[in-house]
Amino acid sequence: MTSRPATPKPTTDAWGIDASWLDALDEEHTVAQETIEKMRQVIGQPPADLLETAPIVARPGDPLEVAEAEVTLEDGGTRHVGGNLPDDFPLGYHRLRTPDGRDRRLIVSPGRGWLPEGRRAWGWAVQLYATRGRGSWGIGDLADLRAVRELAQQQGAGFVLVNPLHAVAPTPAQEASPYLPATRRFRNPIYLRVAEVAGADGVDLEEDAGRALSDAELIDRDAIWAHKRRVLRRIFDAGVDQSAFRDWWWHQGQPLMDWATWSAIADVHGPDRRTWPAQLQDPRGAGVADFVAGAETEVAFHAWLQWAMDLQLRAATEGITVIQDLPIGVAGGGADAWAWQDVLADGVTVGAPPDAFNSLGQDWGSPPLVPWRLQVAEYEPFIQSIRATMAGAGGLRVDHVMGLFRLWWVPAGGSAADGAYVRYPAEDLLDIVALESHRAEAIVVGEDLGTVEDGVREALAEHGVLSYRLLWFEEDDPAQWPVEAMAAITTHDLPTVAGLWTGSDLAEQREHGLGSHEDLERGRASLLEHLAGVPAGAPAAEAVEVAHRSLAAAPSILLSATLDDALAEERRPNMPGADGRPNWSLPLPVPVEDLAAHPGVRSVAEVLAEGLQPTRPRPSGGGKGGKAGKAGKAGKTGKTGKSGNGRRTKDS
Repeated sequence: MTSRPATPKPTTDAWGIDASWLDALDEEHTVAQETIEKMRQVIGQPPADLLETAPIVARPGDPLEVAEAEVTLEDGGTRHVGGNLPDDFPLGYHRLRTPDGRDRRLIVSPGRGWLPEGRRAWGWAVQLYATRGRGSWGIGDLADLRAVRELAQQQGAGFVLVNPLHAVAPTPAQEASPYLPATRRFRNPIYLRVAEVAGADGVDLEEDAGRALSDAELIDRDAIWAHKRRVLRRIFDAGVDQSAFRDWWWHQGQPLMDWATWSAIADVHGPDRRTWPAQLQDPRGAGVADFVAGAETEVAFHAWLQWAMDLQLRAATEGITVIQDLPIGVAGGGADAWAWQDVLADGVTVGAPPDAFNSLGQDWGSPPLVPWRLQVAEYEPFIQSIRATMAGAGGLRVDHVMGLFRLWWVPAGGSAADGAYVRYPAEDLLDIVALESHRAEAIVVGEDLGTVEDGVREALAEHGVLSYRLLWFEEDDPAQWPVEAMAAITTHDLPTVAGLWTGSDLAEQREHGLGSHEDLERGRASLLEHLAGVPAGAPAAEAVEVAHRSLAAAPSILLSATLDDALAEERRPNMPGADGRPNWSLPLPVPVEDLAAHPGVRSVAEVLAEGLQPTRPRPSGGGKGGKAGKAGKAGKTGKTGKSGNGRRTKDS
């Protein structure tokens, strides 16, 4: 990407609020004092002794912030420390106690996440809900993920990248966007293959009715969940041996109890905890305890669903790295917001500042974590979210990874243009990511698309977090892209190769009024420069092959291709801002059982596998992207829009 001279960072106050910000064109904007005052009220006064009480995040050999202390290790042992942390100090989460009686968390990180040494790989990026098979009940499920995994292994792929699988409210109206979950710690049971749940062979599964849901042109989550939930409850109520489940539940501790309790209350009072009766607002209050005492079976049912998900996900991902996506936030009325309401900001949401493509900025709808409150909570909300998303899969993609450094906060009642950037303790958060990556042997990719301030990519590289590079965005030839990166052509929010090549994506953008005729034509023309080697009038499949030959020239550790592109699908999964469009609800045109025989799938697999060889021919087309990189970067800062059903859409 084109480099630019370093720019000074804005002044940041004691609350972490930046007094100004730079847009994609390096133009400086001053934040209104009124906005700063609102932000300060929301954040609250950080404790005067925060530096003396917040967790210490360090690496072996680092100087400590205390002269001497006794450390209770994670495994129960003890160590005396003073001055520098010993080089042989164990990694992990410990307790440090100073002579004056202060007790603090000590987090010891390797400082750099896990990366496979000397191994490059290519893989499939999959929207699981869209990847239906003949046994699916209207939506791609974990058995279909297993089928994709088996296909990838047969083709020599090294990973599968999957959309967020996090749980939404279990209520009749299902949230369509995978990027606005109720929790980032537990998974959505709509992805269960019901017939493979323990005990399913003893009840009527209504299989014909379930499979008939796949006859619909679109993915109807409401109908799918209604049917699946009814049958799943029938299995649960059948009273099969649940000893293994009960043992698993006990080991999950309070987090799972909170999720199951929130779900059971949501069944009665709705999915937004902010509208619940006052006695149910406090997760640790007497009212919630009384509710649980009267709803033990319902709470157990929701915990049991998570057990079933855990078993099926581990089976689906066995033997290959599955990179799961971590959304930037959660629904403000959801389970994580209920459990951690003292850590979340009330009265603001996360968004993006105005840019050349959206003069009003954007509001993504998720409440942010208050930085100092996150420290007081010993980073536990962040740790649990990272750890849970990595669990059992081997990889993590951090959505909008720039949010580890700063987030654009939008005050309630104002437009996104009235917001400001709030800073986070990025070094601590990156060290935590590195520790969790090291422990899980999970590769981490940071979605660093869009306007990225100076120093961010360098910090990510230092911590072993892979960058994310797209053919549609980059000006440089793929052969010049960094090694420590995931390289791809597009994302679920950008045009597919076929949609770009045929012009159907442009037509759909026009239909939804997403830009002037001139701007849309200019944007398409800039992206088409990447397909310069494709003859005019050639079929979309040829454009797909040329694009992937260009991608295969990248030296990046990971090369990622979408099934949408391999199948020459013209519709992208999500078109931010397109009111009335069925975002996140478009199934792939080919059942998962037929993917292996599809010529496009076979061609892309062969091209990328060839690209991993030590010597390979240069691609026949798709050189520099001209102005595509700049246009893409400017547009990427506009993160979300609204779908036709009023639900949030997310562009990465």
